[in-house]
Amino acid sequence: MKLKPLNDRVLVKRLEMEEKTAGGIIIPDSAKEKPMKGKVVAAGPGKLDDSGKRTPLNVKAGDTVLFAKYAGTEFKIDGTEHLIMREEDILAIIEK
Repeated sequence: MKLKPLNDRVLVKRLEMEEKTAGGIIIPDSAKEKPMKGKVVAAGPGKLDDSGKRTPLNVKAGDTVLFAKYAGTEFKIDGTEHLIMREEDILAIIEK
């Protein structure tokens, strides 16, 4: 399935968290929090301003981002969990 987000929406795939702590303790699934880091799969064309011009997004497909804990709407595409959220829910782009 292929999705193209509309306006200022972004499609994000969550990145998996480490299963061990720095001290070597294995974290069980029941104690794990959902990661707040993900990779942008697709981005919309941007938001329309008051004059009708499109403002491009700051993120693009392939960017690794940090987003708010309860941001977006979760759903599955081909068995993989994804989020669709507004660009304003993205807190930062992680540069390597």
